Amino acid sequence: MTFQVSLTPSGRQFNCDADETILSAALRAGFILPYGCKNGACGSCKGKVSQGTVVHGNHQEKALSAEEEAQGGALFCCAKPQSDVVIEAREMLADDDYPVKKLPSRIAKLEKLSDDVMLIQLQLPANEKLNYRAGQYIEFLLKDGKRRSYSLASAPHLADTLSLHLRHMPGGYFTDQVFGTLKERDIMRIEGPQGSFFLREDSDKPIILLASGTGFAPIKAIVEQLVHLESQRPVHLYWGGRRPQDLYMHLSCQEWASTLPDFTYIPVISDALAEDQWQGRSGFVHQAVYTDHADLSGFEVYACGAPIMVESAKRDFVGQYNLPADAFFADSFTSEADLAQKS
Repeated sequence: MTFQVSLTPSGRQFNCDADETILSAALRAGFILPYGCKNGACGSCKGKVSQGTVVHGNHQEKALSAEEEAQGGALFCCAKPQSDVVIEAREMLADDDYPVKKLPSRIAKLEKLSDDVMLIQLQLPANEKLNYRAGQYIEFLLKDGKRRSYSLASAPHLADTLSLHLRHMPGGYFTDQVFGTLKERDIMRIEGPQGSFFLREDSDKPIILLASGTGFAPIKAIVEQLVHLESQRPVHLYWGGRRPQDLYMHLSCQEWASTLPDFTYIPVISDALAEDQWQGRSGFVHQAVYTDHADLSGFEVYACGAPIMVESAKRDFVGQYNLPADAFFADSFTSEADLAQKS
């Protein structure tokens, strides 16, 4: 059975099969709704069903609570229609210049950036190219049908090789392989580009880049793209970690700050030990933003990292510091543990 999905405020419509998620049907029809993990863990695709009914597949309570669902809230990545529906979601037309592809790739380089962060560089076949926007991610297609998503850590004009930053999660199905058995020249299948987190190049607003941990990877791609575009937009990069070693490309960020015009770098550490001799900013990274900027009404914010950081930033920036909701762009990083804990 097929149902009609109507989008507000745009008024656009598309068809969705009863056994298909609304997000999948939207992407198939050429619309991009906000989304991240596509598995009910991050909450990026959250919207509202104003008419009709849907049924949800497995998802995490933190992404959509029972109370939110009772009030019409929906996660479009795991919501399937039970009737014609009207949904409230911000969307844009897909761009044919960025088709989603399944491609083979060869591991060109494996390099530890820290004790628990690995740089992977992928080489595509000579006759293939992946067109993507700075900030988007790809999925690794593993042999048993499982998928793992990681953001591209290099700008699109550097796409001769694709760079990614992977943090080791001990016991993790994929990252144990990356830090144990994976080796250079191994072949990996990937699919991408994915995600609605990417640099809005048509804006001239000053930018706040907010990262925690390896959420720095797509932020790095965005900075490189801004440099490539010779952008004149002021940029403030806030990167948070528990301890100084979590800021595994700290020196590169300092170099940006010393060489790029109107670029500010603010590292923030939450749990430094005495032995770290940390002399910089302390506390939660998103709080450092509004300590420095009491009014965010004129900014765009790109936030990437742990879900708790992203959720707290959006709540505070939009709710208390005047950031327009449509100027907050985010990608919540969900770990393999998050995927295993869906309810």
